[in-house]
Amino acid sequence: MVRGVRGATTTEANDENEILAATEEVVGQMIKENNISPEQVAQVLITVTPDLNAAFPARALRSFDGWTFVPVMCATEIDVPNALPKCIRIMMTVNTDKQQKEINHIYLKNAKQLRPEFAR
Repeated sequence: MVRGVRGATTTEANDENEILAATEEVVGQMIKENNISPEQVAQVLITVTPDLNAAFPARALRSFDGWTFVPVMCATEIDVPNALPKCIRIMMTVNTDKQQKEINHIYLKNAKQLRPEFAR
């Protein structure tokens, strides 16, 4: 069965190292809490708000063992007035036997306000 695993986080600045570290943190938790192996992953879509352009957050996934061949794409979120700034969102499409209610979606830092029911 195919399921979507969501995650989001924020950074303090439009800084390459900060974007990569924040992405690695949230994706690492998504992997750990959902017991995801790279072979289960069909694709990962990462979006950033328009104020984050210092790095491609997809690069952070290459730090995980075995993730070299996982298809990853970055895009920019639509520029909605008063939206949460400096936000990185992840949609990971995985093959899993888990039911939707068993998926652990990960929301960190200021992104907790996006989905308080999933906040860490």
